[in-house]
Amino acid sequence: MSSQNYDLIIVGGGLGGSALAKVMAEKGARVLLLEREQQYRDRVRGEVMFPWGVVELDKLGLYRTLAEQCGNEINQLHLYLGGACVDRRDTRLTNSFPTLNWVHHEMEEALLRIARDAGAEVRRGAHACGVRSSSRPAVTVDYQDRFEELTARLVVCADGRASLARKWGNFLVHQENYGMLLAGVLLDRMPGVSPEINYWFLDSNVGQFVFLSPQRDGMVRAYAWHPREWDYRYQREEDLPRFVEDSSSAGVPREWYDGARLAGPLATFDGADNWVDHPYNQGIALIGDAAAASDPSYGQGQSLTMRDVRVLRDLLLTLDDWDEAGHAYAAEHDHYYGELHKFTRWLYQIFYENGPAADERRARALPPMAQDLTRMPDVLVSGPDRPLDESVRRRFFGED
Repeated sequence: MSSQNYDLIIVGGGLGGSALAKVMAEKGARVLLLEREQQYRDRVRGEVMFPWGVVELDKLGLYRTLAEQCGNEINQLHLYLGGACVDRRDTRLTNSFPTLNWVHHEMEEALLRIARDAGAEVRRGAHACGVRSSSRPAVTVDYQDRFEELTARLVVCADGRASLARKWGNFLVHQENYGMLLAGVLLDRMPGVSPEINYWFLDSNVGQFVFLSPQRDGMVRAYAWHPREWDYRYQREEDLPRFVEDSSSAGVPREWYDGARLAGPLATFDGADNWVDHPYNQGIALIGDAAAASDPSYGQGQSLTMRDVRVLRDLLLTLDDWDEAGHAYAAEHDHYYGELHKFTRWLYQIFYENGPAADERRARALPPMAQDLTRMPDVLVSGPDRPLDESVRRRFFGED
């Protein structure tokens, strides 16, 4: 074992870890970024960043670079209810920024290069084996067949929804008891899908919805959500016909899938929120999905990660006491994640929950919402800073 000193050690080189490494290294911090994968591969991941997240990306100095290197800028969002298009929205009208789509592993490769170019030390194939909290926190790393204990002013865990680092840091993880199963696949040859539109299809009668996000080069990431109570998951190429049939039953024209072929894996996972209260303790901070994995049925995870990075960066650059900065970050995180969590619960209760009470709730809420879509809080595009008080809830639920 040997010991080295850094200002910042980041465990996980995905969206949050690489972005934080870049913005801190360019300000002169000595940053070590640890990424276990030698090369990223295609997986079913979030690939849509709505405008409020793109605002955060711009504040970090990353928007234009990523848009040019791997992004597909989308200005239109079309919403379908029961197969009928009820809204065609130009999302730029909210804050002048587009929605940004990208193939996740291409974005990760680009962002890791950007972090390295900004001066961060990047170790790929580095396996974090343990994290120790203290006034001088440490990470034990297995790298090139050598174990080292590396210390820093701050250790940031950005290793995702199934984070091991937060377990080592003794953080208590909470998980919701409701949610959907999310399936996704990268498809080629979907001529019915415009490269300039994100599509959201909802069918509350069966608790399903579909999201189609066009990527560069004619690719489309297709997602389908269905209730946990269903006794199957899509996991293999042979499951694609059933994926298509279920997507069609949610309102997507069946012919849009004619001739489509797999361009990546088909997989399903549980979308229920999991989170940590106050994601900082004794020199260890959690960001991104390690801090709070927001239900992907509303696509806020990448934007939430960018908010984490921007808030933590600003506090680290403002406060000399990084322990104080860590606690301040955690308090802010609890607030804005709490607002997102509140709204995803409302969304589930209106659109996806099953049973007589849910049917009665929809019968009350959906007719006035169809006449006035402003009854739905604009969290999707505008983020968690929109008011979500009781009067907003009552209007959304048709109780006003």
